[in-house]
Amino acid sequence: MTNRLLIKGLWWKALAFLLLLYAVIYGFFIPVPDTMIGGSMRNVFYHVGMWFGMTAMLTTSFIFSIRYLRGFKEKEDLVAVEAANVGVLFGILGLITGMIWAKNTWGAFWVRDPKLDGAAVGMFIYLAYMVLRGSIDDTHKRAKVAAVFNIFAFILWIVFVMVLPRMSGSTIHPGQDGAPVMALKLSSDTRIVFYPAMLGWILLGFWIMNIRIRIRKIGIRHEA
Repeated sequence: MTNRLLIKGLWWKALAFLLLLYAVIYGFFIPVPDTMIGGSMRNVFYHVGMWFGMTAMLTTSFIFSIRYLRGFKEKEDLVAVEAANVGVLFGILGLITGMIWAKNTWGAFWVRDPKLDGAAVGMFIYLAYMVLRGSIDDTHKRAKVAAVFNIFAFILWIVFVMVLPRMSGSTIHPGQDGAPVMALKLSSDTRIVFYPAMLGWILLGFWIMNIRIRIRKIGIRHEA
């Protein structure tokens, strides 16, 4: 499975580039539904796409942490940590674009909301994962402890980002059940950009992850 993630060839990288280029350019010209969030709804192609990419990366990291604990293979830990790194990068970018969207929608960069607070807590959990890895010098001990932490981090991330906001029933975040202020509605024009953009962001995540893995492998060879 590790080799499958390190996909060879340029076709899927070219596809990622074309999909995101299409989303960036065409996303600014298509008509969007006339809702209270107005033209800022175009941010759905970028903000939501980054979170789709983040979810794909954190899920990949979770899977490979489990695989590492089953066989203790260094290459599994390598995929786990680099997928998490890219996931955190997308998560931070998602928070930034979300804050910009919030400023245009609610008049403030941050409001008290279960979805927003949960997203922030989730990112802090993964930042703690990075700090933990950096605090252990022994390679094998670091990989084992980090893998266990990563599994629990993913479960907590699911709880804080996906479960608790829906259980609260009071979130005003677009697209959530029970949102009293607004709900994210995609028109047919919006969908022809939204879905390609989501795929593009996910492919970009795997592309960056593959590059980081190759760089890390080169560094390991030089150290040896």
